[in-house]
Amino acid sequence: MQFEDFSKSIGSSTPPAALNKYALSLWHDASGNWEKAHNLVQDMPGETAAWIHAYLHRKEGDESNAGYWYHRAGRKMPGYSLEREWEEIVKAVL
Repeated sequence: MQFEDFSKSIGSSTPPAALNKYALSLWHDASGNWEKAHNLVQDMPGETAAWIHAYLHRKEGDESNAGYWYHRAGRKMPGYSLEREWEEIVKAVL
C-alpha cells in the first residue's frame, strides 16, 4: 500500500485489510483511537515497535516515557512535529 492510499483510508469505519500491525497501530492513532494504537504495539518486540511506542507517548505528552522508548528504538526524540514523525513512521512500515 502506498502512503497516499493509507492516508485516504484514515477516518473510514474500518482499516484496510492488508495492514501489518505497525501500520494498523498508526491507522488507529490517526483515526483518533490512541488507546487501541498503544495496545497493538506495547508488547511487540523490536525497534520499530519501540519507535511507534515512543511516538505515541510523545503524542500523549509523556516525554519521560517517550524518551525511554526512543532509547529502546535506537533513536533520539525528534525536534519536529508529531505529524511529520507520524508520516515518517508510516512510510517506513508500509
